[in-house]
Amino acid sequence: MAPTEDRTTVDAQGRGRADNIDPADQWVLNPNTGEYELRLSPSAPQSAVPSPRRPPAPEGRGPVHNRTAAPGRDTPGRDMPGREVPPPRRRRGAPPEPLPGRRGRRPAKKAKTKKVLLWTGGVMAFVLVAGAGAAYLYIEHLNDNITSVADDGASTGGFQKDKAINILLIGTDKRTGKGNEGYGDSGSVGHADTTILLHVSKDRTNATALSIPRDLIVDVPDCPTTQEDGSQKVIPGTQDVRFNTSLGQDGRTPSCTMRTVTELTGVKPDNFMVADFNAVKTLTSAVGGVDVCLAKDIKDPDSHLDLKKGTQHISGETALAFVRTRHAVGFGGDLSRISLQQQFLSALMRKLKSNDTLSSPSKMLKLAEAGTKALTVDSQLDSIGKLKDLGMELGKLDTKNLTFTTVPVIDNPAEKVKATVVLNESTAPEVFDMIKNDISFTEVKQKKKQEAAAVAARLKGTKAAASEVRVRILNGGAPAGSAQETLTWLQNDEGVTKSENGGNAPRTLSRTTLEYAPDQADQARRLADILGLSGSAMKPGESVTNSQGLPTMTLTLGEDFKGAGVKLNGSSGKAPEGVQKSTADKVECAK
Repeated sequence: MAPTEDRTTVDAQGRGRADNIDPADQWVLNPNTGEYELRLSPSAPQSAVPSPRRPPAPEGRGPVHNRTAAPGRDTPGRDMPGREVPPPRRRRGAPPEPLPGRRGRRPAKKAKTKKVLLWTGGVMAFVLVAGAGAAYLYIEHLNDNITSVADDGASTGGFQKDKAINILLIGTDKRTGKGNEGYGDSGSVGHADTTILLHVSKDRTNATALSIPRDLIVDVPDCPTTQEDGSQKVIPGTQDVRFNTSLGQDGRTPSCTMRTVTELTGVKPDNFMVADFNAVKTLTSAVGGVDVCLAKDIKDPDSHLDLKKGTQHISGETALAFVRTRHAVGFGGDLSRISLQQQFLSALMRKLKSNDTLSSPSKMLKLAEAGTKALTVDSQLDSIGKLKDLGMELGKLDTKNLTFTTVPVIDNPAEKVKATVVLNESTAPEVFDMIKNDISFTEVKQKKKQEAAAVAARLKGTKAAASEVRVRILNGGAPAGSAQETLTWLQNDEGVTKSENGGNAPRTLSRTTLEYAPDQADQARRLADILGLSGSAMKPGESVTNSQGLPTMTLTLGEDFKGAGVKLNGSSGKAPEGVQKSTADKVECAK
């Protein structure tokens, strides 16, 4: 197979452009149509485009001159479906000849526009024929750019269009690529220096980008890993280590970082993408740079960042320095740097979604080139077609509903000199549950507000007497014996005598739920009041029958069950108090 550089040259030569000109530069804006069109060099050899055949003159008449088709009617002699054939040129200054049997008309005011459209249609026909082979070669070229590694069974098997999507984004500190010798640790094998779990909702209305601190203390599980020779090796896990060692350390691959994230959050990623230093430089350059805001002057000799206060336009080396600096912002640690990285990604998202990017073929081609070269992906994303499908799903998202947040942590109490962090057990589990249960961190659509109102309404209305409540209790993730403990408490302390223990539930639930039929709503409200259930934990549906054949509600105790008599507080659908969060549509200034 010829080198990829030669393919571009062959493509250019096939269209009369063998002078190493970027194919993207051959597309220019036609001011009359507002569309981009392919313009080839007039000095270059081009394939001739046969002109439409002129119909023979009707018998007994001379050649047809100066005839135009009546609006809304078929053009005589049109033998190419989908195209309108322009009439022959008339002499300059000669008035148009009216059609037989019709009054003469003034020339149409949009004649110029019509001619432009006809010309554009001819050019497009040429592009479709002459560019088909070039497009194939370019796609093959992009496929050759892609580097993929095995996921070793750590993923779900790849994202699906009808389900929520979880993509693990990993930035390494390995010194790969030209000009990166001065960044990162000189001997680094490529640790997980920056990690984000991107969750996109099932309905694509919202997303959450969850940053995982590299200095978070975690347990790295055993990792089955594919070796270079194709063999499998299990790399032993380690406990109470920095999260960033889940990649690179002891030969660990991105699949091990995926397993560590699943162990930490309970969320199993669908795919992963790994970016090196070059990704930041080339992607920002491809879109023409991004705008970031600084609340103060920043001069960091370690990251080589030197920027003045206010809005700054950054790309390339400066963009990389911006996302790597930490000593000059906040408290000078990794958590401060995470805020900078989130601000940068917000700016990049806004630029990617902007009209000046989406409407520029040149930028889109440069993005495709830069993205396929800079990223390493899992084996489920190893083609430009698969990446395109993922991009189409992510493109449905509005940036105002993309929330950036960070795993809630506290300083490691086991250290005198604070260098690492541990989970904040009071808030982190709820953040993880919101992602697992596809709950948005932001208000998104009117539909969501209506649903919230409907949930709140479940608690409003009359309540039946406790003695009238009939419920069957199942254990769906609570400690062993919880169903019997709750039954005893309800009967002896709360007067819910029409209750029974139904044993174990068919599946484990993260949250306790109460299912009931419409005619049992008053019973459900009474039991919810006793248990401290939120409206979101109440699930209208169909009733079942108990052991006596009578209709009953079903109470399933989930992993959030805290013991009989302890009020349950279901998730409110909002981030816990104190959890840092921001949305991608807002510009925030680094402090």
